[in-house]
Amino acid sequence: MTKKSLLESDLNIQKSLQNFWRFYATNLSAKIGIIGLIVVLAAAIFAPLIAPQNPYDLAQLTIIDGRLPPGAYGESGRLFILGTDEQGRDILSAVLYGLRTSLLVGLISVAVSLFIGTLAGLLAGYFGGKTDAIIMRLVDLQLSIPTILIALVLLAVLGKGFDKIIIALVVAQWAMFARTARSSALVERGKDYVMAAKCLQLGTLRILFVHLLPNCLPPLIVLGTISVGSAIGLEATLSFLGLGVPLTEPSLGLLISNGFEYLLSGRYWISSYPGLALMVTIMSINLVGDQLRDLLNPRLKS
Repeated sequence: MTKKSLLESDLNIQKSLQNFWRFYATNLSAKIGIIGLIVVLAAAIFAPLIAPQNPYDLAQLTIIDGRLPPGAYGESGRLFILGTDEQGRDILSAVLYGLRTSLLVGLISVAVSLFIGTLAGLLAGYFGGKTDAIIMRLVDLQLSIPTILIALVLLAVLGKGFDKIIIALVVAQWAMFARTARSSALVERGKDYVMAAKCLQLGTLRILFVHLLPNCLPPLIVLGTISVGSAIGLEATLSFLGLGVPLTEPSLGLLISNGFEYLLSGRYWISSYPGLALMVTIMSINLVGDQLRDLLNPRLKS
């Protein structure tokens, strides 16, 4: 690559970054999404430093402090800003730790689904024929079944566990990435740069991952961003039903489930604050994904 082409590449990258920050600096929805996402990520990453207690260290829990309302002081004189649950666990600490689990489940499951689905979609779109037919029939079969039903059946077979719910979410989500990647690959494979690569007898893997994949990424990035919020919501639903993560690795859905039975007795805070954290998390992710879609493809701007 010549110095001139390197300089042009650097200028294009700088221009793209400038457009990105200009877009998010002048868009209110994008600002709200970015700020909310930063707050959520910071709370999850620094939970051990921010949380007043380790909510799952039994030595730090006192039954006497159980079900205290927000702003109450416990027997030890500790202030519980968001109150406590039936075991005397600080709700604020539980929400911070629950955020970590929910975000990890969402990010890991979407990353694996994106990898598997993109690979399958590229192979189907590039080769066509029997390869395309086999892969797309599997995709059609998977998409014909409700996502939550697939996850429920798998978790009923596999049991509870952090790794089990990730497997269930990957199986439930990979097909939509495959269909999106295939659609993009079908558009791109007939273009001049792909034909030129074939004429130069470049390797198939090089054509797929160096030439074809970068031009298929924009819709996949948008879909992946929005899918993180969907995966977090689905995990929360499964944990609420008792089929998600175990008690030793609590998520926001499990925290909501733990306090659900106390809602009618007026102890709203046990499940309301985890529910609020879940809503803010999903809303922030969806706002960022929605604005990212507008940035990458202005023709779809709503």
